[in-house]
Amino acid sequence: MLDKILGKKDKDKDVPDLRKDGKKSDSDIGGRLKGMVSKATEKSKEKVNGDKDEGKRPSGGKAPRPMPKPRPKPRPTSKDKPTLKPPLRKQPQKKRGPLGSITGGAGFGGGGSDDDQRTLVGAAVFGIILIVLVGAGYYFLVYAPYQESMTTAKETKISEVNTYFTGPLATDPRKTSILAEIDGGTTPEMVLAVDVTGPATSAWREYQLQQISSEKDPYGRVMITYDAGGQKNLIMKTSAAKKIVNEADAAVLVNLEIETPDTVAVPIIISRLQAAGGLVNVGDSVDVYLTTTNTSTKTTTNASNQTTTTESTSTPKISGATVLAILRAKDSGTVDANLQQSQEIAVNTLTMTNSRSQSASTNVEELLKAAASNTWDESQVTTLLDSYGWKLSDFERASNLGELDVQYMVVLEVPRENALFLMQNSQNLQLTVPTQNAPTWMVKELQSIYGSG
Repeated sequence: MLDKILGKKDKDKDVPDLRKDGKKSDSDIGGRLKGMVSKATEKSKEKVNGDKDEGKRPSGGKAPRPMPKPRPKPRPTSKDKPTLKPPLRKQPQKKRGPLGSITGGAGFGGGGSDDDQRTLVGAAVFGIILIVLVGAGYYFLVYAPYQESMTTAKETKISEVNTYFTGPLATDPRKTSILAEIDGGTTPEMVLAVDVTGPATSAWREYQLQQISSEKDPYGRVMITYDAGGQKNLIMKTSAAKKIVNEADAAVLVNLEIETPDTVAVPIIISRLQAAGGLVNVGDSVDVYLTTTNTSTKTTTNASNQTTTTESTSTPKISGATVLAILRAKDSGTVDANLQQSQEIAVNTLTMTNSRSQSASTNVEELLKAAASNTWDESQVTTLLDSYGWKLSDFERASNLGELDVQYMVVLEVPRENALFLMQNSQNLQLTVPTQNAPTWMVKELQSIYGSG
């Protein structure tokens, strides 16, 4: 009855009733309670030691099974040994670039919001694009034109060096020095300011003066060949050649070739007009021009197509040819003159008239024949007839009256390569007298007209 009152079923007889406040109804009840407390204590200890994972005791009235004895644990093998996780390696901190201050903010790993991250990413992309545009603009607008102008300046100066230091001066030490100075220039202005003409002129003068001394002939002459604007041969004394070399610069000296004269004497028959008016004398230097132009016709495969080329030049074909001899035609050797001179002298009242007349009829050629045959005194004839042809032409010049239709045979000393030209074109040649190397009569006339300066 008491069990029913206390709400305990038959199956739960051994379970202590904790709902009571420890009041004892009688001695039996106390003993029972004591037994239930001891049992409850043992059960609680069992729950603490081994039954933590179990749920609530089943509602059945069965007693819980006793705790199994602990079994010895098997020794752990190498596979069952617990492995320790390796310590986390600290990631190396990346170097911050130009955008480090931006990426290190709240937007990149700083816990910022998505809007902040998008803003910073956009700013970073914009910054990169701006840097690329600025770099490209600098390259194409500043750096590339600068390098191009620098390259052009160096190529110009190097081409100038190779133009002047060529031939015998190709290995001159001054060339190496100038090239090193050009290569060391840091700006186009510095490169273009490198002096090439001055050292080249000095080098060429030294070389050409040595050539004059080594190439002169037994008569103290050299032949200068000028290759610019057409070949031009000039035979002159060494003193005149040295003057030309000392006054010229590298642009002229590089085109000069000084050689030993290899000349021949070529006789030609020309008219008085072609012979510089007959006023050239032995030893004069003349230039030879061609009075007609060279015309060549080029025929292609089609017979109807023809090309005509006319070549004319203002430079002489031969410059500085020396007149070795000049002979006037026979018609100028006949002299027939009558000279009458009268003089009146009055003494007091007495008048006396004195008159003298001279006449001459001479065949100069016969006179020369007589002198050549030793019939006459050779020395006297030579004195009388020395330079007869020249004197005759000079008298004609002074009187402004003379024979125009007369032939001259002129013997010219020219370089060997020009001999054939003279022989083939004798009818179309014109001899001229340079005023810078004028004969005596021309110098006197020029001084009388312009003064001596």
